[in-house]
Amino acid sequence: MLEELFVSRVRVKILQLFLTSPQDSLFHVREIVRRVAEEINAVRRELARMEKFGMVTSEWRANRRLYRFKKDYIFYRELLSLVSKTSGLGGNLVKGKGKLGKIKYAFISTRFLKGAQSTAEDVDILVVGQIVLPELQAVISDEQARREAEINYSFMDEAEFKFRVKRRDPFILRVLLQPKVMLMGDEDEMLEGVIV
Repeated sequence: MLEELFVSRVRVKILQLFLTSPQDSLFHVREIVRRVAEEINAVRRELARMEKFGMVTSEWRANRRLYRFKKDYIFYRELLSLVSKTSGLGGNLVKGKGKLGKIKYAFISTRFLKGAQSTAEDVDILVVGQIVLPELQAVISDEQARREAEINYSFMDEAEFKFRVKRRDPFILRVLLQPKVMLMGDEDEMLEGVIV
C-alpha cells in the first residue's frame, strides 16, 4: 500500500495542493497544473492513479472534470500530518525552529489544517517553550497575509503550561483535547496529567 503514496514528485505536489487547501476544495486539471507547475500529462496520469487507489474522486460539472481529495481515504490523517509538517504554516514553523527559540511542544489544530473558519475561542496553533516572540510573530504574519485571514495562536513558557495543566485550566484543556497534528514534541508527554 505504501507504494501508492509517494511515487513521484508530481504526486507529492498534488498531495500538498489538496491537503493544504480547504477540505472540500474542487480542482480542475488545468488549475492543478498551474498550481503545481508540472506538465498536464504528468498531472493527468497522477490524478488517474490517485483515483484508482481511492485517494481522490472526480465529478463532471459543466463539461469540466473536477477532483477532490477523499476524506475517508485510509491514510488521510497521516498524509495531512506529513504535509502539515513540510509545507504551509506548519512547515515554516518546523523549518524555522532554530530561530524560534527552544520549543518544547508545538501543534496545529486539525480544524485549521482542513480550512475550517476559526471562531474567537479557537486556537489554531499552540507553541510552548522559550520562544523568540518576534520570530514567531513574523512566521504567523506571513501566513496570515498569504491566507488573507487571521490565525488564532497562543504561546507560553513551559512553567506556565505545566501550571495551567496542573490547575486543569479550562482554556488549556480545551486546546489540548482538540484534534491536532504535533509539529514538535511528544504528544503523550504533553498530555501527561491532562487525561486521568
